[in-house]
Amino acid sequence: MSALPAISSSSEERSFAEDVLLGLSQDPKSLPCKYFYDARGSQLFDAITELEEYYPTRTEAVIMREHAAAMAAAIGPDALIIELGSGSSIKTRLLLDQLERPAAYVPVDISAEHLERSAAAIAEDYPGLEVLPVAADFTRGFDLPEPTREARRRVVYFPGSTIGNFSEPEAVELLTAVSQMVAPDSRRQLAPGGLLLGFDLVKDAGVLERAYDDSQGVTAQFNLNLLARINAELEGSFDLEHFEHRAVWAPGPQRIEISIRSLRDQVVRAAGKQFRLREGEEILTEYSHKYTRDSIRAYTKRAGLNRARIWADGRDYFGVGLFEP
Repeated sequence: MSALPAISSSSEERSFAEDVLLGLSQDPKSLPCKYFYDARGSQLFDAITELEEYYPTRTEAVIMREHAAAMAAAIGPDALIIELGSGSSIKTRLLLDQLERPAAYVPVDISAEHLERSAAAIAEDYPGLEVLPVAADFTRGFDLPEPTREARRRVVYFPGSTIGNFSEPEAVELLTAVSQMVAPDSRRQLAPGGLLLGFDLVKDAGVLERAYDDSQGVTAQFNLNLLARINAELEGSFDLEHFEHRAVWAPGPQRIEISIRSLRDQVVRAAGKQFRLREGEEILTEYSHKYTRDSIRAYTKRAGLNRARIWADGRDYFGVGLFEP
């Protein structure tokens, strides 16, 4: 087996409880966004992708439908496809439909239950494809299973603009780890591979804020579900009626900043500890960075992925790039 190295900022094997206690003890308080995706959170995110205001999934799917054949031709035959944060693997099917003899498909996701269902569906719909699911937090590194049939190259598929959840140093570190995974390997007879990356482009602030604070309140449910998960798994005492969802555009760092705001002074419990919250105090849950073509190329070049081909939609809302060492 080979492995994707861990990102140093997340490399400690901390549990959900430890991460929650650490985040709530800081000033300002925070909670890691990777814990959004329990079974309920994954269902809510799937619902978000269907919302009119939430353009990223729909727009990326359009790009994949229009350009997956060109992407597959650039990837070539007999590739091992490794998808990070696979979720429901909807866009993956558009790619798999065009690929020539993929050696295997390795979906990686932190939600084991959600992963099991989506991997089983892929295996059923693509009977000739070996599907090797890995339930893991890819930021902490994971062992890559060996396919039965030898691959010519490895290609990491990282859709959905998840790269935007990372700070600049974390993003470059993750991209560097991916670059190492897809590098040529003469011992394994692996040709240079690549990274097929989805990323959200900078656009009007109103469009961005509506995408992360929809009129039906589904995104708010998704954000607040993190508190519900703490209540269920860590004996938490968060009353969701006393919190609200916040999503605002920060033009300087070019990102949406998502948080949970306390509506009153209150004391909450989690994992055996108490925490005091002031009225108006916010718990940061997610950053969603947006990019230009130049900025995403700068990130990937720093990671050793020097060749780039980028496909975008007609409005220039979203991009999918194939970056190669």
